[in-house]
Amino acid sequence: MFRFCFLVFFVSTLVSCGKKYRVEGSTSMSKLDGKMLFIKVVSNDKLVKIDSAEVIHGIFSMNGVVDSVMLASLYMDNDCIMPLVLEEGDIKINIDNAGISIKGTPLNDKFNRFIEDKTLLDDMAYNVEREESRMIMDGMDLNTVQHKIDKKRSDLSEKMNRLAKTFIIENSENVLGPGVFIMIGNSFPYPYMSPLLKEIMDEAPESFRNNSLVKEYIMMAEGRE
Repeated sequence: MFRFCFLVFFVSTLVSCGKKYRVEGSTSMSKLDGKMLFIKVVSNDKLVKIDSAEVIHGIFSMNGVVDSVMLASLYMDNDCIMPLVLEEGDIKINIDNAGISIKGTPLNDKFNRFIEDKTLLDDMAYNVEREESRMIMDGMDLNTVQHKIDKKRSDLSEKMNRLAKTFIIENSENVLGPGVFIMIGNSFPYPYMSPLLKEIMDEAPESFRNNSLVKEYIMMAEGRE
């Protein structure tokens, strides 16, 4: 089952002219008042702030121009909160106790649905671990417990992989496909071509395989083999 890592993120672009974006954010969490939020991208191997805003009475906003659609990350101080797509339009961000949603533009809407689907599977995986603990505490036969739990883990792992693979293939021609591919790769301790990543590379179109970030990751992974 892959882990979805938001801590290290790379920029990926599409050719376009300057596009105006506007971020409108809100939060119901009063403890965030006075906190600074930043949009950051990786440029020349360095994390660069390209926009910022202070949360005031639960509201924050940012706006700017990007030369191309790009993946970035939303930070609070030095902590990465969530990736987002900088593209033309009004980007709506909501932060509450249930989590974070980033919507309002076509690619952010797609990405947000993917995150929601993945979060649901993550919650199911957490419940499986709790179920295993309860079964052991109730004194069930360990072989029976292992058989039942391993089956559920395997089913969830397959669903996780299918979700990621489908999303990447369907978005192979925009920034989301390569971006999520790199995120999955960065969740490993070192560049590694897992069976899932190999399947994706086998089925992805040539344009995806020729993406500079994807090619760089593949080269690093193959160099370790």
